[in-house]
Amino acid sequence: MPDWLRLAVGTFTRLPVPAPRRVDRATARWAMTFAPVIALVLSVICALPLLVASDNLARTLLLSALSLGLLAWCTRALHLDGLADTADALGSGKPPAEALVIARKSDIGPFGVLAIAFNLLLQVFALSAVTATSMGAGRGYLIMIIAVVTGRVALLWACTNKVPAARPDGLGAVVAGTVPLPVTISWTLVLLFAAYFALNLTGLGAAGVGMVIAGIIIGVIAVAIARRRLGGITGDVLGAVIEASTTTALVVAALF
Repeated sequence: MPDWLRLAVGTFTRLPVPAPRRVDRATARWAMTFAPVIALVLSVICALPLLVASDNLARTLLLSALSLGLLAWCTRALHLDGLADTADALGSGKPPAEALVIARKSDIGPFGVLAIAFNLLLQVFALSAVTATSMGAGRGYLIMIIAVVTGRVALLWACTNKVPAARPDGLGAVVAGTVPLPVTISWTLVLLFAAYFALNLTGLGAAGVGMVIAGIIIGVIAVAIARRRLGGITGDVLGAVIEASTTTALVVAALF
């Protein structure tokens, strides 16, 4: 197994793979570029509970929670942890150096707890809103896949050229600026077309495009905030970008 694949699988899933023999910028670039593919595989599996047709709201909420819980388990809840740490760092109001120290602590503060709780509530209710209809089972399945992949394409935007790392070590320093802009744009276009044609089968092609665009915009905004407040990206910021983008995509789909 090449080093870039070891890094990608080990970072984005809980699968036990050997550690990369060497991690350089080329390895990091390929690992990040492959992230949407890993997200696609994970979401196809984790969204399976949504294929159980149900017009009962309570049962739909349960199925949505099962799908999202399975996704969190498959990713070791790494992105949720990043969201919590980033929320604590930004919510502290401290200067960049002190905020980064807060983000590195193993405990979770009040901002982190609120961020995780609010994020999961939005995801479960938004996913349930698009699933609890006569056509909801297949549509909810597709929407969860698109939303999860959107989060990883937003990750590519966070790792594109000229986005600095907030500290000289850690995952952020390894992947910052490694993904060429043409690669990121290509993935974005592929996802936009895929979302449109997949959801157009249920008459929601425009919603598919809207959820992808909104998710990526929120991810870019999150990176801009981190750059202004922390000086750049960290591994925690990348997790926060993934969660914020995925949640936004689900909420937009539900509003449509």
